[in-house]
Amino acid sequence: MPRPQMPHDTPTPFVQTRTGKLLGRHWALFFLLGMMAIFAFTGPGFFEVVNFQNIIHLATISILLAVAETFVIITGGIDLSVGFVMGLSSTLAARIMVTLGSTGMGEPMLIVLGTLAGLLVAFIPGFISGTLVARFKVPPFIATLGMWGICNGITLHLCDGFLPIAGLPSVLPRLGNGYLFYIHKGQSFTLFKKPDYIPDERVRELIRLVPFSFILIAAVVLVFWYILHKSKFGQHTYAIGGNIDAAIRAGIDVDRHLVKIYMLSAFLAGLAGVFNVFQTGIGNYTTFSSMYELFAVAAVVIGGASLLGGKGRIVGSMVGVLVLAVLKNGLAISGVQPFVRYIAVGVLLTLAVIIDQLFPDLF
Repeated sequence: MPRPQMPHDTPTPFVQTRTGKLLGRHWALFFLLGMMAIFAFTGPGFFEVVNFQNIIHLATISILLAVAETFVIITGGIDLSVGFVMGLSSTLAARIMVTLGSTGMGEPMLIVLGTLAGLLVAFIPGFISGTLVARFKVPPFIATLGMWGICNGITLHLCDGFLPIAGLPSVLPRLGNGYLFYIHKGQSFTLFKKPDYIPDERVRELIRLVPFSFILIAAVVLVFWYILHKSKFGQHTYAIGGNIDAAIRAGIDVDRHLVKIYMLSAFLAGLAGVFNVFQTGIGNYTTFSSMYELFAVAAVVIGGASLLGGKGRIVGSMVGVLVLAVLKNGLAISGVQPFVRYIAVGVLLTLAVIIDQLFPDLF
């Protein structure tokens, strides 16, 4: 009786090997480390502590918007309104501070009231977008694009066109751009504010460590990481993005949850707008060329989220933001023309989608 022939062993595709899966899961982190190594040689001063602090400080708004988009994208949606919700919160907060300041109100109270107004107004576009998506089944792209236009128009009205709202308390940029530690070599060490004997024009003489914005970033990332990965709210978010019909059969109130998701996204955009007031000392209109929402989406996708829903991580989105921030900073220090950044972002976004297709079950 003839022996049955044994099938020939076929080599395992690289994408299914342990190394391939490791590279696929953490490709953005490896890319970030590779960029840093390259810019260390091409960009003078790139590896200085001051530069790294500036990168993260200037990326604070992008981090807040990326956290917002992470929740929305995991549900299979997208929020195109976050850039102009941010602008609305920024200009409204500034306008209220200026108006209350003209009445003689003390700076602490007008700053608190302006901040609260900027945060609370953000819930309105979030609630409207969520209701359109959940109750009326409007595609998220259209619903949030509509809010993009509405918030744009209201913001233009608040700032009388494209003019920034100035005349805010001078303490705002000192808080928004302040540091925990100020060191004057061989002379002084102070907390929370620079030594009084150092004028503003000589502040570069000081060693400044840990910007206040780091505290904001750490608090937001930790809180929303816990919500997404450790709470029932986060479980429901993944369930809706994975299979909305299964989520409904499991008893999840999908409509209510989606409304909460878009309100959460808008709140974080509002927080970004208020921080922008503290960072710049003015109420800023969000310009068309800034494309905050598109870079936030790009960061989330680069960080491992899928636009089809069901996948995404807060830490991954943070890595995505850092990839874009380091790319911008490193190219600028290296003397590369700015348009290269946009080309690089497009290439990275395309690469992220290809990797998502090659490794569909990694995240």
